[in-house]
Amino acid sequence: MATATAQPRDDAAQVRAAESGWVKRWLPLLGVALIVIYCLAPFYWMVVSAFRRPADQFSNAPIPSPFSIQNFKDVFSGNNGFPRGLLNSLIVAGSVTILTLVIGMIAAYTLARLDFRGKNLVLAIIITTSMFPGISLVVPLLKLFVDIKWINTYQAMIVPSLSFALPLAVWNLTAFFRQMPQELEQAAMVDGCTPAQAFRKVIIPLAAPGVFTTAIITFIAAWNEFLIALSMTNKKSIQTANVIVSQFTGTTGRDQPFGSQMAAGVVVTIPLVIAVLLFQRRIVAGLTAGGVK
Repeated sequence: MATATAQPRDDAAQVRAAESGWVKRWLPLLGVALIVIYCLAPFYWMVVSAFRRPADQFSNAPIPSPFSIQNFKDVFSGNNGFPRGLLNSLIVAGSVTILTLVIGMIAAYTLARLDFRGKNLVLAIIITTSMFPGISLVVPLLKLFVDIKWINTYQAMIVPSLSFALPLAVWNLTAFFRQMPQELEQAAMVDGCTPAQAFRKVIIPLAAPGVFTTAIITFIAAWNEFLIALSMTNKKSIQTANVIVSQFTGTTGRDQPFGSQMAAGVVVTIPLVIAVLLFQRRIVAGLTAGGVK
C-alpha cells in the first residue's frame, strides 16, 4: 500500500516540476517578446504609413496595399528643405559629439586621476546640471543669443546641446577611467612617455569601448534634439531635419502631410538604426566595461 501511494505522489511531483521548468523557461522569453513588440510597434506603424499612398494615409490596415513610395518622393521634392535639414542635423550632431568627446575625456580623466578637495562635489554638480529641464533654459538662452547675434547659426544649437551632453559624458567616462589601473600610465612614463603621451597612446586606445559608447549616445541625443533647434532658428536653410519635419505643409501647402511626415521620420531614423546595428558589440562592451573585475 505504501509503495502504491508513493508512486502517484512521485508522478505528480514530476508533472509539477516539468510545468515549473516550462514556466521558468518560457515566461522570461514571453516578457522579452512583449517588451520588443511594445517598443517596435510605433516604428512599424511609421514604416507602414510611409509606404501607403497619400490617398490611403489614414488607413488602419496593418500592411499597405498597394505599396507606394510617393511619400518619400514628396519628402525630397519641392521646397520643403528636408535634404538641407539632414545636412544641418549631421553638422550639429557631429560637432556636438566631437566637442563632447574632446572636452569630456580631458575632464573625466582629470577627475578620475587627480585627488583634490571637493572632487565629489564637482562630480555631483556636473551630474546635477544635466537634470535641468531644457524648456527652462530656452528663454534666457534666446535673449542671450539675440544680444550676441547668434540666432540662425549653428553655434546657437551646438552650445546648448553641449550643456546637456557633457555632464553625462563626463560622469560615464570618469567611472570608466577610474576602473583602469594607474600602473598603465606609470609603465608608459618609465618607457619615456610624458603624461600627455601616456594618456593619448595608452589610455585612450584602452578606453575605446567606453568612449565609443559615449559617442553613440551623444550623437543620438544631439540628432534627436528638437526644442533648442526650434527656438533658435527661423530660417529653413539652417534648421535641422526634425524642425523641418514638424513644419511640413504637404505637397499642396493645404493638405495634411501625415504620410510625408512618416516617410521623413523613417529617413531620419535610418542612420541611427544602422549605427546601432553596425556597432552594437562596441556599445554593449562599453556599457558593460568595468562590471566584472
